[in-house]
This record gives sequence, structure tokens and C-alpha cells, in this order.
Amino acid sequence: MIYLDNAATSWPKPPEVFQAMASFMETAGGNPGRAGHRLSIAAGRIVYQVRESLADFLNLNDPLRVVFTSNATHAINLALNGVLRPGDRVLTSSMEHNAVMRPLRYLQRQGVELDIVACAPDGQLDLDDLRRALAKRTRLVVMTHASNVCGTIMPIAEIAKIAHASGSLMLLDAAQSAGLIPIDVTGDGIDLLAFTGHKGLLGPTGTGGLVIGPWVDCKTILPLVRGGTGSASEFEEQPEMLPDKFESGTLNAIGIAGLGAGVRWVMDRKIENIRAHEVALIRNLVEGLQDVPGVKILGPFESSSRTAVVSFTIAGQSVSDVGLRLDEEYGILSRVGLHCAPAAHRTLGAFPGGTVRLAPGVFSTLDEMEFAVAAVKEIALKQAASVVGR
Repeated sequence: MIYLDNAATSWPKPPEVFQAMASFMETAGGNPGRAGHRLSIAAGRIVYQVRESLADFLNLNDPLRVVFTSNATHAINLALNGVLRPGDRVLTSSMEHNAVMRPLRYLQRQGVELDIVACAPDGQLDLDDLRRALAKRTRLVVMTHASNVCGTIMPIAEIAKIAHASGSLMLLDAAQSAGLIPIDVTGDGIDLLAFTGHKGLLGPTGTGGLVIGPWVDCKTILPLVRGGTGSASEFEEQPEMLPDKFESGTLNAIGIAGLGAGVRWVMDRKIENIRAHEVALIRNLVEGLQDVPGVKILGPFESSSRTAVVSFTIAGQSVSDVGLRLDEEYGILSRVGLHCAPAAHRTLGAFPGGTVRLAPGVFSTLDEMEFAVAAVKEIALKQAASVVGR
């Protein structure tokens, strides 16, 4: 089996992730922040250590500004609903995932003004188009760091600078980039960053978070959920302290323990090395597939301009049939369809049929990429031969 669906969730996980989760259950199974006994304190210590690791990894000086959520979608909803009010204007791109588009469409119905900057057919954003769109007062710019459909990487530091020059905040959807591309929250001027734990950070599902830049006034952000925090229990109003304001209810502490192990694994191996490995993998895929008759690759050609994601179609074949054949005949696990990103597929010209997506990961090899290229070529050539035979 060759697993090429890492853009959905990374697999396999480092053994350290399992070990950290098992250790948590064995030695620190209490409820973090909910008692003064040894198991609760041990659990709280582990959770805080993971905050510290993430803050260090993302260059944030205050670990308490790392707010844990259940995934990136939860974090995005927290940011959007927490920042935007009726009458505000929000700007996004045409390459966004439904984790961004669906809450924005909901907020649009509540009186938030929504505008979308169209990207090029390869998914890239023209910064001059962004500047023109920001001539009108805007509360928030929401942007994916990297497309989950074709891997196109956005120039986030430049986008943040343009947003700030217009008086806007910037929310970055880093679901596809955290752990795979270097991110500097402070240096790049990222106001809000939503991440998930189960992709590039190699943690378990059910983990993620919202990172709040050190200059952002958290009093202006409303919590998405209110309830017990283990702090200020004498009051029936939500506390303002961080991260408690945004973390009501019991955290997925065992998952956070696993996430911490994944983050440390990435840090130990250095993200620059991980990025170089994935660029080599994606170059192999793109160069191998680009000349196959009937195969159309979406997104930028340059491997350095995309994450380890390649979406393609084969003329005359449905993407579902191609994905099924890759699995059943070659043992290659891919993802087909619209990838929860219809806006991106419209931009790329792949709506409504969608694409086949190959997404290698940190444990993928060049030999596997060559095998995948050979498999797609064989499927495409069989299709071409069947058409000629008719």
C-alpha cells in the first residue's frame, strides 16, 4: 500500500505520538486545570508544555496565546465569529476551503460584507488585485496559506503587510502548511493563525488551535463557546484571561499530548529538511506526469511554489474511476472529488468534476512517486487505447 492522502490526514504517525498518548493515560490521566491533585497537575503540565512547543515552533513569545481547539475548522470559526460583526467587511480569495467559505457565507447572511479576490487559474494571487480590493475599509483578510487542492502557496508575509497597511487584520488558514512550511507568526505579522494537528504536525485527529498574535487585543474577540474553564469559578461570566476565554470545557488532553510529540518530532528533524524532502517528491510527480497523454495537472508547475499536493485529471475518465483503479489495481490511496473546496475547483477549472489528488508526506519515498507516475501513465494509456479501439 502506498499512502498518498496526507493532505487529508498524515499517515503513518511517528511512534513517539503513540507513546506520548499512552504515557498520558498511564501517568497523567486527570482533567487539566480542574483540580489540585497530582494527576490533574500532571495533565495540566503536559498541556502547557505543548503550548510552549507550538509557541516556540511558530515564533510566538507567549504560549498562552496558543488556544487549543478540536481542529482548524473550529479555530477558523472561532476567529471569524469572534472578530466580525454585522456591517464589517471581510476579504478572502477564490482558493479557500469550505472551512472558510461556509462560515463566511453564514456571516454574510448576518450582515457581514463579503468580497472575494479572484486568483489565477493556477491558484496564485495577484497582490495588486489584493491592494485594489483593500482600497475599501476592511476588518479582516482571510487567506489560505496553501491550497488543499493543488498546493499553491500564498505569499503570506506580503499579504499580511498589505492587510496591515489598509488597517485590516489577517487570519491565516494554515491547515495545509503548519509542519510543512516554515511559519513565523511574529516575523510575518500574522494576526490570527488556525492550524490542525493531524496533518503536517503529525498529531492525532481532534487536535488543532488558534494562535493569536502578540499585538492583537483579545478583548475585541468574542468566544465561540462559553462555559466551565476551571478558573474564576466564582463568576458566572466568561473569564477574559487567556487561553481560558476561548477554551471552555474539557480539552482533548490525550490528543494534545500526542500533538506535542508530533511537533517535537518535526522540530527535531527541522522543517527545512522536511520541506526539501517534499519538494523533491513533488518535483518527481509533476515532471513524471506532465507529459503523459491525457493527463492535466492543476496548479503551478514550479515545485517550490506548491506544497506536496498534485491534483490531476485524465481525459475521458471520471476521477472516481481513476481513484478506484489506483487503489484496487495498484494499492495507491488518493483522494478524488472536490476536496471540500468548490471555490478552488472553480478557479482551477475543475468544477464540478473535481480531480484526483496525490499528496505524499514526510514518510513517502521517491520510489513510491515513480511507482505512482507509472500507475497513472498506465491508466491513461489504457484509456487512450480504448478510445482508439472504438
